[in-house]
Amino acid sequence: MYPWENVDVAKDSTLRMIHECAKRKHRVVIATPAGLTMRNSVTNVFGKILSVPSGPFPGTISSFYKKVKLKEKMLPLAGFDVIFMRANPPLDILMLNFLDSVKEDVFILNDIQGLREANNKIYTASLDDASHDFIPTTHVSKNKDYLKRVIMESEQEKMILKPLDGMGGRGVIVVEKSATQNISSLLDFYINSSSGQSNYVILQEYVEGADQGDIRVLMLNGEPIGAMKRIPAEGDHRSNFSAGGSVKRHTLSKLEKEMCSVIGKRLVADGLYFVGLDIINGKLIEVNVCSPGGIVNINKLNKAKLQMKVVDFIENIVEQRASAAKRKVAFKETVQNA
Repeated sequence: MYPWENVDVAKDSTLRMIHECAKRKHRVVIATPAGLTMRNSVTNVFGKILSVPSGPFPGTISSFYKKVKLKEKMLPLAGFDVIFMRANPPLDILMLNFLDSVKEDVFILNDIQGLREANNKIYTASLDDASHDFIPTTHVSKNKDYLKRVIMESEQEKMILKPLDGMGGRGVIVVEKSATQNISSLLDFYINSSSGQSNYVILQEYVEGADQGDIRVLMLNGEPIGAMKRIPAEGDHRSNFSAGGSVKRHTLSKLEKEMCSVIGKRLVADGLYFVGLDIINGKLIEVNVCSPGGIVNINKLNKAKLQMKVVDFIENIVEQRASAAKRKVAFKETVQNA
């Protein structure tokens, strides 16, 4: 995950799940990608072991965050039951290379290969939806002339422009065909970085109603477990809470449930068990697989505790894996003793 000292206690979804794990007396260790290391060909991590002081368990998130103690130690990753991936994008590919060495020993949420395939916005655009029932028409390129041509040939006056590896609504803007003088400089800014490396950008069909906000749906094992409507701050087209938007309660429509059902099957097939979907007016805008947030607000709006469902799911997976391992040992003994 991101550094412990960077946690926003009031908003952080990861902290809620850590609190739930500690409450159930699981051993919790937190680490950043920079803590990964290899010793004698064994992948380890410099992690911080979380311990709760003796006495009543801190019931509130803020008191828990203040009272827990952290002790750093190098630990073998294969010794854990679960590795929960909560590092913010952009995804560190080198981190995944380290984790490849333990993926057969530990349940990793979300799956390493799934993260590789889905950590950027190309994954959403490439989902199977030839008729564009759920997925807006999307273009990805770093060819400035091509992108300008896409904008000018579009039947719409407006399109959405955003960086391929952005998060939290950063860099998402509306471009208008009529503003031809600005388009060229905007594309230059987005494509050409200060390091001299060119970046891919996304041009996407502008979905009507985007100015009214979007729907964030949290998906667990292919099923929606909670949703909220995010409303942009005045004068801003971005609905992200981190961009100053507000939230309100939302019940999924029949169309949204159908979309979740269709997409959920693909997510599970790709090992993407805990995911955030962003939907505008019946169109899937983004699939968030690295560290989807929203637990805090959805909990408040619905008097729920989604972190309990997440930890229940993890415990069930670990139990199933342990039972399968025991059965395999028993079967081997049967064969050896035959």
